[in-house]
Amino acid sequence: MDNEDARQPRRPTHLSVWMDSADWIDGALYPDTAPPTTLCSLEERVDFLARLCAAWDFGLLPGPEVVAEWCEAVEACCLLTSPVYHLLRRWHGLPPLPYLGQQLAYIRDDPNLAYV
Repeated sequence: MDNEDARQPRRPTHLSVWMDSADWIDGALYPDTAPPTTLCSLEERVDFLARLCAAWDFGLLPGPEVVAEWCEAVEACCLLTSPVYHLLRRWHGLPPLPYLGQQLAYIRDDPNLAYV
């Protein structure tokens, strides 16, 4: 497996069947409302991505297959301050956008970062 393949999300064998099921939607992402049963519309997917990125930025990681074919929703979301959003753009082959989030000097200037 080369580096390009490693950055791409793994897709379930029967993605459309899997996406139609509400079993994979994590209710913890919806503390303010009942979790949706499906994510079919662009608006529902953008809302889910915003919640997902917020959780992921704090260490709650989903599998990459969760948003495997959501290129339009990833593009529409435009969360330029979220490191996760930029990873999702990369997974979907979208052009990079400027990162507008916080850059912590102790991370940015760490000489070992080049080896991660």
